[in-house]
Amino acid sequence: MAEPGTDWLRLDKFLVFARFCKTRAVAEALVEKGAVRINRQPTDKAHARLRPGDVLTLALPQGVKVVEILLLPERRAAATSARQSYREIG
Repeated sequence: MAEPGTDWLRLDKFLVFARFCKTRAVAEALVEKGAVRINRQPTDKAHARLRPGDVLTLALPQGVKVVEILLLPERRAAATSARQSYREIG
């Protein structure tokens, strides 16, 4: 869930809530190996803050995905609901 009183969400939580990763540990490992960029900038911090409008580039095992964050999910939800929090760009 977004931190109370803020308009941001941790990167690792977003990756789990949006169903790109199964657990936060998997999300942290993905970030640490350099497979995530935020607004074209490489990041190695799983605690990086994401906001609506940010663009993520994810090097996933099934291929590279570029997504724009539309809204910050409050929890992990069904896949159809999770897809509403982002849109694929390319």
